Parts: sequence; structure tokens; C-alpha cells
Amino acid sequence: MIFGFNTDVKHESTVYHVQSEARESEQVLQTQVFVRGRCIGKRATSYAERLSKGTFNDQQKEQVLRDQHRMVLDSIRDGKLESVLDKRDTPETLAGIKELDLQWVNADSIHADQNLIMRLRVTEGGSAVQGARLTFRFARPDAAPFYTQVITDSGGTAEMKLVMEEAALPDSSVLVQASYGGRTATRKFRLRKVE
Repeated sequence: MIFGFNTDVKHESTVYHVQSEARESEQVLQTQVFVRGRCIGKRATSYAERLSKGTFNDQQKEQVLRDQHRMVLDSIRDGKLESVLDKRDTPETLAGIKELDLQWVNADSIHADQNLIMRLRVTEGGSAVQGARLTFRFARPDAAPFYTQVITDSGGTAEMKLVMEEAALPDSSVLVQASYGGRTATRKFRLRKVE
């Protein structure tokens, strides 16, 4: 069973995106904190030992992840985020972990002929990922959020197309989650009109 949580929380003038997921391949429950699309820290709990004893089911796993996610959210609200982030992660250890990466390929030219066209690429360790599922949540002014899903091709790319007025771009945002092999990567993109 694969599950996760994504929450935006504001502290003072900064919006933090908190993403928690079960990394099945590594037997870790991981919470990442992003600011403006950049990961600023992580908190991870290994469940390998409990799993090897056969005493850790999916419901328990989900509850531990939910509690960890809530703890990180509370620490942000209290202005104490640094106190709950893992200190053992160094650039060297993080570089050794294969993670999904999500890139916005056509960020400079996404609107034409009343269409919003976003082209994204999913990679893992620098290699294209075919068959990753991209879930888009498009938030726009004066309308309910719009959801859609696409699958990446052999080059790791996928395209989302939506009819919309260019004038609505500055007030809109897109949250994209890539899922593949039990791992996810989430990015939030703000849209703006290019002058």
C-alpha cells in the first residue's frame, strides 16, 4: 500500500510545502520540507526492524507517517522546524539516494492560442523515467481546482494541456506529483505572464 500526505503551511511570510511518503524500497517513512520548490530539510523514520519482526502493518505505518507529518507541521507553526529535521543527512549521503526529480521543461513558453501547455520530465539519478504517473492539481481564481493525470513517455516526458485565458495566469498555481516505483516527487509551480 502506498500513501502520503502533502500540506502547505505558512509561518510569518514563508509558505512551506510538507510532503510525507512511505519509501517502500528503503523501508523509510520520510517527510520533506520545501520552500519555493527547493527541499530545505528532511525527517525520516526507518521501519525495517519492526517489519522484520512482522509486527508492522500498513495501518500502523500510515499512523506513524501521519504523526510525523503533523509533528513537522506543528514545528513550522511554532517556528522550530530546525529542531525536528534530521541532522545526519550530508550532501554526500543524500547524493547516494536515488530520488525522482521533476523538471518543468517549457517554463518560458507555456501559453499559446488560449491553451496552457506544461511539459514536464521525470528522471531518477539523471535517467529518464518511463511510465511515471503525473497528477496535476491546477488552482485558478474564481473556479474549483482542476485535476488531471498523464503518464510519462520513453523520454520521461509528459504534457498537460488546459484551455484558459492568459489573464488568469498570474493568480494560478499548479501542484504536480510524480509517482513511480513506490516513490514520489512533488513540486508546486506559480504561473505568471511573461512580459
